[in-house]
Amino acid sequence: MSNIKLFSGNSHPDLAARIAARLGTELGAVTVKKFANNETGVEIKESVRDEDVYIVQSGSGDVNDNLMELLIMINACKIASARRVTAVIPSFPYARQDKKDKSRAPISAKLVANMLTVAGADHIITMDLHASQIQGFFDVPVDNLYAEPAVIKYITENIPQWQSSVIVSPDAGGAKRVTSIADRLNTDFALIHKERKKANEVASMVLVGDVTGKPAILVDDIADTCGTLALAAQKLFEAGATSVFAIVTHGIFSGKALQILNDSRLNAIIVTNTIPHEDKKQICDRIKTIDVAPIFAEAIRRTHNGESVSYLFKNVPL
Repeated sequence: MSNIKLFSGNSHPDLAARIAARLGTELGAVTVKKFANNETGVEIKESVRDEDVYIVQSGSGDVNDNLMELLIMINACKIASARRVTAVIPSFPYARQDKKDKSRAPISAKLVANMLTVAGADHIITMDLHASQIQGFFDVPVDNLYAEPAVIKYITENIPQWQSSVIVSPDAGGAKRVTSIADRLNTDFALIHKERKKANEVASMVLVGDVTGKPAILVDDIADTCGTLALAAQKLFEAGATSVFAIVTHGIFSGKALQILNDSRLNAIIVTNTIPHEDKKQICDRIKTIDVAPIFAEAIRRTHNGESVSYLFKNVPL
């Protein structure tokens, strides 16, 4: 692919390398470092003049540092006369702060969108935004890819007796996601209504649907502290489920998440590699991986060649 440059920040070099290998290209040379006062320094080591530049940086780990890295890399390429700069952000930072849900609360996702645009991003590629309206926060094109095709492929190839399974949403907000998957698999669906005392702490759960004698597959976009997934798994087993799997797009696994998963009744938790988690698999062997590098690579190829990316909304690249 001519006139294309692919760079990686420090947040997820493994995914960037997988994307580059899939595209049959090399990652561009870039140095990202910290100065003695903790300021971020970036040096693009090769020409990007009149090139189509893609920068892979996920909103994970040290979120603020990685966000600043991305902003500075975008700006460095832009002022070096890159023709177009696309930010490939597998997991969008601050996506859960997408609305003003209490007095004096910020809409931080909108702030991040403004920062990316001001830095010089001409296009954003991301996956499973926590709230689809975040696309409207931008004045540049945003391609929000879906993990759903890869999830369906994983279910049909790796989960026993999936034909009789029930797809379950751990909260009412994910109902649209699970019904879409259930429709494509021609299986039943259910949802769990939960009430929170405060953020990341669930007070009670009520199951709506029947899972008696069936495998249950919990589907969500984010697994952070994993308390909800553990409680949901317990609730599903109490309701008669024969097994419980969880499939999540963004596995953050913060705080005591790994301990909670190890202590839970989940048979497995399957996450995409939008966020690096290989080190966490050493602690929790229930974590399995869906590789989404082919999806991002195909999105980049189609974007560069001026082709539609809507094919990826329902299909996994071969």
